[in-house]
Amino acid sequence: MPVRKCVGDVRNDSNGSIGGPIAGFVLDFDGGLFMKNSALFKKLGIFQKGTDRKDIQYDFANHLEYSLSKDQYTATMHDLYYSLALTARDRMIEQWIRTQQMYYDNDVKRVYYLSAEYLMGRALVNNLINLDMYEQAREAMGELNLDLNELIEQEADAGLGNGGLGRLAACFLDSMATLQIPGYGYGIRYEFGIFEQAIKNCCQVELPDTWLKFGNPWEIPRPEINFTVRFHGRTSDSFWQDGRLRTEWVDTSDVIGIGYDIPICGYGNKTVNTLRLWSAKASNEFDLDYFQHGDYLKAVREKNLSENISKVLYPNDASFQGQELRLKQQYFFVSCSIQDIVRRYLVNQSTFDQFPRKVAIQMNDTHPSLAITELMRIFLDEQALSWEQAWDLTTRSCAYTNHTILSEALEKWPVSMFGNLLPRHLQIIYEINRRFLRNVSVFHIDDNELAERTSIIEEGPDRKVRMSHLAFIGSHAVNGVAELHTKLLKTKVFREFDELFPGRIINVTNGITPRRWLLSANPLLAGLISGRIGKEWVGDLGKLEGVREFADDPAFQEEFLSVKRKNKQALAGLAEDLTGFAVDPDSIFDVQVKRIHEYKRQLLNILHVIGCWLRIKEEPEFQWYPRTFIFGGKTAPDYYMSKMIITLICSAAEMINNDHSTREMIKVVFLPNYRVTLAEMIIPAADVSEQISTAGYEASGTGNMKFALNGALTIGTLDGANIEILHEAGGENVFIFGLNAEEVESIKPTYNPYDYYEKNELLKRVIDLIRNGFFSPEERGLFHPIIDSLLNFDPYLVLADFEGYCNCQARVGDTYARRNEWARKAIINVASMGKFSSDRAILEYNEHVWHAEPFPIACNEEAVASKIVAD
Repeated sequence: MPVRKCVGDVRNDSNGSIGGPIAGFVLDFDGGLFMKNSALFKKLGIFQKGTDRKDIQYDFANHLEYSLSKDQYTATMHDLYYSLALTARDRMIEQWIRTQQMYYDNDVKRVYYLSAEYLMGRALVNNLINLDMYEQAREAMGELNLDLNELIEQEADAGLGNGGLGRLAACFLDSMATLQIPGYGYGIRYEFGIFEQAIKNCCQVELPDTWLKFGNPWEIPRPEINFTVRFHGRTSDSFWQDGRLRTEWVDTSDVIGIGYDIPICGYGNKTVNTLRLWSAKASNEFDLDYFQHGDYLKAVREKNLSENISKVLYPNDASFQGQELRLKQQYFFVSCSIQDIVRRYLVNQSTFDQFPRKVAIQMNDTHPSLAITELMRIFLDEQALSWEQAWDLTTRSCAYTNHTILSEALEKWPVSMFGNLLPRHLQIIYEINRRFLRNVSVFHIDDNELAERTSIIEEGPDRKVRMSHLAFIGSHAVNGVAELHTKLLKTKVFREFDELFPGRIINVTNGITPRRWLLSANPLLAGLISGRIGKEWVGDLGKLEGVREFADDPAFQEEFLSVKRKNKQALAGLAEDLTGFAVDPDSIFDVQVKRIHEYKRQLLNILHVIGCWLRIKEEPEFQWYPRTFIFGGKTAPDYYMSKMIITLICSAAEMINNDHSTREMIKVVFLPNYRVTLAEMIIPAADVSEQISTAGYEASGTGNMKFALNGALTIGTLDGANIEILHEAGGENVFIFGLNAEEVESIKPTYNPYDYYEKNELLKRVIDLIRNGFFSPEERGLFHPIIDSLLNFDPYLVLADFEGYCNCQARVGDTYARRNEWARKAIINVASMGKFSSDRAILEYNEHVWHAEPFPIACNEEAVASKIVAD
C-alpha cells in the first residue's frame, strides 16, 4: 500500500523545496538555504565565517547594529552578550545546515531522544569551546575593552528541567554531536522553566523563571514546522477501501505545536545536531465575534487554554486539573515529535519497511512513553498498516530508559482521565494489553496472578494506566542507569517482565560531558591536566588515566591543591554574596547540592552537622578540622516534608553561624536557586561530595561523577553509581558507610527507629534540641512533623545510618588534615573518571540499542558544495 504523506510534510514536491525553487537556492526541509552556485556562495561570504578575532569583531559589530539596532551609546551589557552569541551562532548555523543536508543526502539512520526535561544551563561558553574559538573570542572582546566573563554572566540558564534527568539529556546531546551520531533531541519549549528559588524567613519561596524575558539567541523559530495535536473527542469506525476496519478520531479539540530549533555543536568536528522544542499555540487564537460583542476574555480563551500546555515545567499535579495538564504536556510533545519523525522518514522513503533501520527512538523515563501509542495510531489510522506490522515497527524502533525504582515516580494515570483526554490512545492501550496478556496466559498457564501484576491497566476502584509497563512492553530494549539500579530492575521493579523478556533489560551507566563539567567549569584544573598529559582527554576521558602517575608527585600535588584553593576562594565570595555569611576557604568544603528529597537524606546531613556543633561546644577534647557545610537544591512546591527540611537547614545555619564560640570551626550555608550555572561554581570548589541516599533508592546520580572529576572525595552509601566510582577509584579513595541495598530490604519489616534514638546519646540530643524548638524559637513546634516522622516511621532509615555516617565523617576530617594524602586521593579520583563520560554511555547505547552509524561531516566546503551540485 502506498505511503500516505503526513500533515506537515514540507518536502513534498518534485524539486524538494517549499512552493517551488528560489532563484539560485535549494531549500531543505528544516529551513536551511543551500546555494547551487558554490562560487557565488563564496563571493557572498556565506561559506565559512572566520574564527580569528578580527572576523569575530566584525560580525559582533554587525549584529549589534543590524540585528539589535544598537550602537556604543545605547547598547546594554545584555545587548553585547546577545551580539556575541549571534556571532557564535552564525558559525554553528553554517555547520548545522551542512550537517542536516548531508544526513538527508546519505539517508542516515537517526537517533531521536525524547525527554520532558533538558537542563541545558548557559550555552555561550560551551559553544565557543566546541567551536574552538573560546580564546579568540576572549581576545576579540578584550580588544574592544569588554570582559568576556561579564558577557557570559548576562546569559540566563535554560532551566527546562528539574534535576539529573534533564542534565543527563543535555550531556547526551553534547556527546551524540561529538561522536558524530545523527541525533535529534525533542522536548517542550517551556515559557517558564524550573522556578527560581528564594529563601525568605528560612523557607523556600518559588518565583517564576522568566528565562525568555530577553529572548533566546540560540533558538530558531520554525513556524513552517507545525503539527496539529488532538485532545478529547471520540472514535468512529469506518472502512478502508480494501474492506478492513478503520478507526477515526473525530470531534477533537486541537492545539498546534510550533517547532523551535537549537543547534547542538559537537566538539572537535563539524557536526551540529538539533534540539527541537515544541511550543503550544491555539488552533483558533482569536474569536473576533466575541471581541466585537465586548467579551474580551472569551475572545482569547482558547488561546490561553492551549498555550498553558507549554507554559510551565511540571505544573503542580495535586489537583485533577494539574494532573490533566501534565498528561496533556506529555502527549503534546510526543505527538509533535512522532509526527515530525514520520514526516522526516518519508522524505527519502516510500514504504515503512525500513523504518527501524532509519529511526531509533529513545524514551528518557516514562514521560515520553505515549510515543508507543502515538506511533501505533499513525501507522494504523493514517498509514493503514496492519496491527502486526505496526506493532513490529514500533517495538523495533522504541527503547526505554528507566530512572527510578520509587513506585510513586513510576507514572500512572487514571483511566477515566486518560480516556476522556486521549480516547483513541486508550483503545490502542487496551488492545496492546489484551494481546500481551493473552501471550502471558499461554506461556504461564498456572500463574493466575501474573497477568494482574504485569498488566498495563492497574485494576481497582480507580483503574490506572501504568506507563512504565507500556514503555517496557512497547520497547525492544530497556535499560537501567547504573549496575545496582539495573540489578534492582531485574529483581524487583520488572522481575516478571525480565522473566517474560529475557535479555531485554540491559545496563548503561550514566555519564557526564567533560567539555562542560571540567574543561568549561574548571579551567584551572583543566589547564593543569592538559599541561601534563595533553588535551586528548577532552574527547576521550579515559586519557585522564595518565594523571595517575602524578598522584605521588609533591609538585603536582601542590599545584592541584593551589587550583582547588583558588576555586574555593571564588565560591567563598559567592557564598557571602548570596547568604551574608563569610566562609573560610581553608576549611573543608563539605557539599551536598541536589534536588531536595527525603531519600537523598539531606536530613541525615543536617543532623550530623548539629551533632558536630554540639560536640565542638561541649567537648573540649573533640578533634575537629574546620569545616563549611554547603547545601543547595530545590524541591517540588507541594512536597511539604522536603520544604520543611530546607527550613530546618536554613534555621540551623542561622543559629550555628551566629555562635561566636564556634564560628571559626563550623559554618553552614544554603545557597539558593541551585542550577547549572551555580553548580559550575560549586563543584570545582568542593572537597567532600555528599552522596548519602538510602541504598537502593538512587538510580545512578551524576553529581557524584561531576564532583569526583573535579577532585572531591565521595562520602556515600553503596548506592547508584557510587558503587562503580568505588570500583574505579579504589576503596581507599572514597568514604563508604551505612546499610547496603540488601540490608535495607531485610531491616525494613522489623525496623524500629525509636530504638536507634534511645541507644545513641548524640542522636538523642540532636533530635531533642530540634523537637524542643531550639532552632525555631518563634514557633517551637515547627519541626515536629520531621521529628514525628523520624521516630515513628523513618522510611529512609536516617536513624539507622546515623552512627555509621558520623564515624565515616570523622575519618574524612582525619584524612583531610594529612594534606598530601588527601591530594593523592583526590588526584586518583580525577584519573579514575574515564568510565563516567557521557561519550562512553552514548557509545554503549549505540552499540546495544540504536545501531546508528556515526557520520562525519565533511570539513572542506568546496567538496560539500560540489556534492550538493552533483546531487
